[in-house]
Amino acid sequence: MSMKLAIITDIHGNAPALQAALADIEREGVDHLYCLGDLIAIGPNTNEVLDMLFYRGDIAFVKGNHDEAVLSIIQGKGPLPGHEHARSHHEWVASQLDKSFIPKLMELPQMLEVDVFGKNFLFVHYHLKSDGQIKRIDPDPSGEKLDTMYDGTPYDVVCFGHHHPVHHFQTNKRLYLNPGALGCHHQPYARYGIVEVHQNRQVTVQLKEIPYDNTDFIASFERLQVPQREFILKVFYGVE
Repeated sequence: MSMKLAIITDIHGNAPALQAALADIEREGVDHLYCLGDLIAIGPNTNEVLDMLFYRGDIAFVKGNHDEAVLSIIQGKGPLPGHEHARSHHEWVASQLDKSFIPKLMELPQMLEVDVFGKNFLFVHYHLKSDGQIKRIDPDPSGEKLDTMYDGTPYDVVCFGHHHPVHHFQTNKRLYLNPGALGCHHQPYARYGIVEVHQNRQVTVQLKEIPYDNTDFIASFERLQVPQREFILKVFYGVE
């Protein structure tokens, strides 16, 4: 007997990528999903993504910085600190957001701690400072660095996102997994991870890349006049 967990993160308003990943998750017979934040912003499919996820009964969420940034605009607080450069984009996303989703977004926690067959999991958008703010991205993470960061914590498995590349480190102390951004990739692949916990407490990881057609998704940035689209398409999707 085992428990299969699908780990998705950084969907960033990309409905076709999410649809492809969810179809594969169904085929895999996963028991539960964990979404590590940044459901919205960057991509334009805000309501489609939230509709696909919020009505599922088999998923738990944490909040990402882009989710918080859009909520900050909606609440009249202005740009989230450190996100002033994306103000026009986040204002556009906020204007497109179906207001019925706001309460659900606002109640998303910053982190989740879960016990699976005696293994202690931490699910978080990214590593947190003592004041609860996310740390600056480490462009060159390692298991050794992460062991130092999480020294003294009870976690056996730490799952995170925010930094869009894949990271998978197994040390003598714990497992660290970032399955990579599901919705932001220079190639049309939706990435996610499967963590399987067996009754003997063994943990195995699969890293998945699911191809999908992103043609209409890329074209929609111009069609919808998404603010900052030239920068977004170049940096996050490799479109010159």
